[in-house]
Amino acid sequence: MPEIQLLRPAHGPALFAFERENRAYFAASIPDRGDDYFARFDERHRALLAEQEAGHCYFHLLVGAGGEVLGRMNLVDVADGGAELGYRIAERAAGRGLATWGVREICDLAAHRYGLMALRARTTLDNAASRAVLARSGFAVVGETRLSGRPGLSYLRSLADLIAPPDPTAARSPSGNRTEREEDQAGT
Repeated sequence: MPEIQLLRPAHGPALFAFERENRAYFAASIPDRGDDYFARFDERHRALLAEQEAGHCYFHLLVGAGGEVLGRMNLVDVADGGAELGYRIAERAAGRGLATWGVREICDLAAHRYGLMALRARTTLDNAASRAVLARSGFAVVGETRLSGRPGLSYLRSLADLIAPPDPTAARSPSGNRTEREEDQAGT
């Protein structure tokens, strides 16, 4: 699996290549970023880093063994214990479970590193792959929306299950007695 890295200045060239190489692929299922995004990429990259430094957003990259960007996982509009999740996976990395893995990892980071309690997400109705990723990652549909004029769905994921203390009765055997593992742990 690739590594999830918090966005930093040195990621600029690899991130630009990722966005440029996958532009048409992304535009088939999510709104296109537009020509201005690419023309002003360096400026936009610096702005994202400033937003991240201020704690308003957290931008993550899925980085492969060769340093190539395989995907993005972003937490934006961080406020009141929540944020909006956005993600995209390179065409050459699609279909391998990377999006589901990445979304689950970002949910864990959101809960444990950033102290968030809930994540929101949106996707277009025609993006079946993204809808499946969100469903597999514990997101529930909470309403309808429009994304650049296209019909879509809004999702919510409570992170309480990731930060709740473990249930002390869950590891007990059906009889209520301690399991071997509990006995081993009790002795250490």
